[in-house]
Amino acid sequence: MSFNPLEQRGIPLDRQLRNWRELNVAPIDPDHCDPYTRCRIITMNGIEVEAIMFSHQMARHCPDLAVKQQLARTRYIEAQQQKAVNWLLPGVSSVLETTIAYEQVAVDLTAWVARMEPDSYLQQAYQFGVLEDFDHLYRYANLYEIIEHRKAEKIVDGLTEVMPGRPTPLHHRAPVDNVREPYDKNTVNPLSRLHALTIMSAEQQTMNFYMNTGPTYMEPIARQLYQEIGLIEEEHVTHYESLVDPGESWWEQLVHHEYNECYLYHSFMQQESDPKVKAIWELHLNMELEHLHIAADLMRRYDGREAAEVCAPSLPNVLTFEPNKGYLRELIANQLDLTTLGTGYVREAHERFEAMQEAIHGGEPAPSDQVLAQHDAMIGGDYRLETEGEHPVPELRSAK
Repeated sequence: MSFNPLEQRGIPLDRQLRNWRELNVAPIDPDHCDPYTRCRIITMNGIEVEAIMFSHQMARHCPDLAVKQQLARTRYIEAQQQKAVNWLLPGVSSVLETTIAYEQVAVDLTAWVARMEPDSYLQQAYQFGVLEDFDHLYRYANLYEIIEHRKAEKIVDGLTEVMPGRPTPLHHRAPVDNVREPYDKNTVNPLSRLHALTIMSAEQQTMNFYMNTGPTYMEPIARQLYQEIGLIEEEHVTHYESLVDPGESWWEQLVHHEYNECYLYHSFMQQESDPKVKAIWELHLNMELEHLHIAADLMRRYDGREAAEVCAPSLPNVLTFEPNKGYLRELIANQLDLTTLGTGYVREAHERFEAMQEAIHGGEPAPSDQVLAQHDAMIGGDYRLETEGEHPVPELRSAK
């Protein structure tokens, strides 16, 4: 049955405020939860953080006091939602265990979006990025066994394979080559807009997480790996945010943010296996329906347009966390040796790429390669979790 959030009314805003007791949610059990429950939590935390920060940026550019006050009212509820969602994560999990879960999100969320994306240029952007997240998962899994003497299988539960993707040292590119062409807001498929906003928000939260948690480690190799992959996540945010048409008005973007939250809470409510967490998704969906109507009212008043002019007439099929092993193996076989040049993709290691590689690595092994070397020296070989077969890891061919 189709679901149009523009036709649904949620909980009135003046009834959405929660007290401490209501916000004090019980965290999931990391040893017995569905790994994809944890992935949905991490995803929605990123979505809520993006909604909050976008609202702050809009308020900083808005001279109208009444609008700033309305944004503040909704934003405070969004902040409560973010706390409830993120506090579902268990405090007993280490930063590195949470990191591996973050990369499982990046792999299976981006792979699913790439599979479903109707626009070939946008699809290529997701395919390119997911092969790098896939290798990040592999590097962190090796670090996890070095530092905590545990295997990533405990976290990903075999739903996501752990093996090499595009080698992490090759992810460092000239900044100008991380900028893509945006979609056209006048012709874009509404699903593509939701995909772009979702992946941008998730990667942004990963970037923020790494830049803040990386220096909390004492082990030099861990500090170095978080620094390296944190810089790559900055590249990924540049990569994905550039897909969004900058010509969308503030009001249009506000509506898209709220609509996307409705889409994701609705999606996750449909598939959630934990009743306690499902109840939170349902509650937040009913809150977001009202936030969407408030955004639509602001757009009508200040932009002179109806939200229905820029939003899909109904929510698309639910966004689903599920294994993407076959799809990822196909990408590994066909796209592992790609890099970027301008707004496109090439298989040759061009001059700008090689200059960046020399500048960032300085002829020394990257931290991500040092992790593998340390794992080999301490434990023997590298850590992998594969359900079948081995895969060669090709290198970029030199343009010289």
